[in-house]
Amino acid sequence: MRADAVRNRGLLIEVALDAFTHKKDVTLGAIAKKAGVGIGTLYRHFPTREALIEAVYRTELEKLCDAAPELAETHEPEAALREWMDRFIAYAATKHDLKEALQAVIAAGMNPFEHSRAKMVEAVSSLLAPLGARTRPLDLMALLVGVAQNGDPAQARRMLDLIMDGILHGAAARTAPPAPEPR
Repeated sequence: MRADAVRNRGLLIEVALDAFTHKKDVTLGAIAKKAGVGIGTLYRHFPTREALIEAVYRTELEKLCDAAPELAETHEPEAALREWMDRFIAYAATKHDLKEALQAVIAAGMNPFEHSRAKMVEAVSSLLAPLGARTRPLDLMALLVGVAQNGDPAQARRMLDLIMDGILHGAAARTAPPAPEPR
């Protein structure tokens, strides 16, 4: 794609994310106008409303999963995992806000979640490995989904602290010498 086409696609996705999470009945024309492009440009990139919604979802998923290696390179392992978990909670809130729009995508016969699980498992695994954690990636993801559904940001932070304690103490217990047998 040409540079301007890449820029326009990115702008459309950015505007659509805001629109679909705040205004459920927004028109594609309004999205194109706010992005500063014509409706023809929108349709060249996204032939249907559902294609645009799916692109918005996949872009958010990719941002989250692509953050894992970046965080691993720039943070200590514990801080990288915690920052990624905070980002997961924000991603889940966005996904929740897109719920109605995603249901329309599914009703149209598309599967926006097809590659989600594998990408998430890969991201989580890469962050858990340096910690020597016994936590399984799918177990951590299930915990994070539960925390995200709570809706209270202060409680979510406390729950993430508990999860981190469990992961870190579980890893420490695995590397610690066994306790002596009672006599």
